[in-house]
Amino acid sequence: MVSVYDSGFLLGDGIWEGLRLYDGHIPFFDDHLDRLWEASAYTEIEIGLDRDALKAAVWETLKVNEMMTDVHIRLMVTRGRKRKPFQHPHLSIFGSTVVIIAEHSKPDDAAVTRGIRLHTVPHHRGLPLTQDAKLNSHSKLNCIIALNHAVRAGADEALMLDPFGFVNTTNACNFFIVKKEAVWTSTGDYCMNGITRQKVIDICRAEQIPVFERNYSLVETYSADEAFLTGTFGAQTPVFEIDGRQIGAGRTGPVFHRIRTAYKRLLVA
Repeated sequence: MVSVYDSGFLLGDGIWEGLRLYDGHIPFFDDHLDRLWEASAYTEIEIGLDRDALKAAVWETLKVNEMMTDVHIRLMVTRGRKRKPFQHPHLSIFGSTVVIIAEHSKPDDAAVTRGIRLHTVPHHRGLPLTQDAKLNSHSKLNCIIALNHAVRAGADEALMLDPFGFVNTTNACNFFIVKKEAVWTSTGDYCMNGITRQKVIDICRAEQIPVFERNYSLVETYSADEAFLTGTFGAQTPVFEIDGRQIGAGRTGPVFHRIRTAYKRLLVA
């Protein structure tokens, strides 16, 4: 039971990581924990467990539920139960709350052939002096509002710009385009520092695929040869349409398949 006085419920005052279990293995587990501890230091939310203990708790959750593969894990830490329902962190006097949700869930494989649709929304990922987009926090209202806007427009996800109007990210995933066999993504200054995003950049460098972290606008985006999203759950998901415009040939392209194949090798490494 989690109290209604918990900081996460009252205020969205928490941090989290999403993990995947593939054939008894959690890929990039340490990378995710590095990011969780970075968020802990920034928010001053004490995790209450060291890394080994937290890892053990995740594995124990999987063990008691007899889970071996195709599992999505949501690892959440909040500032804990508060004495009164107000913001002040000193009212959280009962220690942190750690919740591990493990559920059988796998990406829709048909999305690779069907692709998804994006809609550019007026809600942008803000500057670090407001709420740093690199922080994986429970406070996701900005992204939820953006997604609502996109869904009303008939899209699957929202394409969000940065504070200067450059293409940035979606409400839930990192975003890439391919132009003339080169891979482009945002500078990373205003988006989630995605684990899968970095793995894709690393794959491109290892496979000698030109890759650029740069500012680019919707002008370059609409004329892209390919586009795709990255995230822990879906790995890589192709984008076939943005703002009603078909991207490239409207199907998965060779660069996407090359990256996806290399990424699958990393999952079992």
